[in-house]
Amino acid sequence: MASDLRLRDITPGNLDAALGVRVRPDQEHLVAPVVKSLAEAYVHPGVAWPRLIVDGERTVGFLMAFFDVDWTGDGADHRSGLWRLNIAEGEQGRGYGRFAVEAVAAEMRRRGGTRLFVTWHPGPDGPEDFYLGLGFRPTGEASDGETVGELVLRG
Repeated sequence: MASDLRLRDITPGNLDAALGVRVRPDQEHLVAPVVKSLAEAYVHPGVAWPRLIVDGERTVGFLMAFFDVDWTGDGADHRSGLWRLNIAEGEQGRGYGRFAVEAVAAEMRRRGGTRLFVTWHPGPDGPEDFYLGLGFRPTGEASDGETVGELVLRG
């Protein structure tokens, strides 16, 4: 993995780069396109945290986290986590996804969070092995037909 890996805010200057992030065609049913994520970020200000994943000056992916969401709608269960992760076609398998999850976990810790949630498409073509390999564990819940996973954050 490159030593110049970082997250960048989405700006007018890099919007086209963000919109250009596309997963492999066989993965398109697993994750929403960046344009939908940015629209959701627009209508959920203060909740959505969209970022580009860059390696040097090259855009290699996109992530969007969420913070302090009323998960059940009754105020009893507030959660934070990884909402979207899109690693560009041709850039997968290079550690960028792991970096993205670790970056969101670091931001969560900075905000005082202790649990990181994510959902994934179940089945053999989904990213379950990736998330389980990072230490996420299924909660036994489903959200919109997707598996809900939780990672307990340590120090």
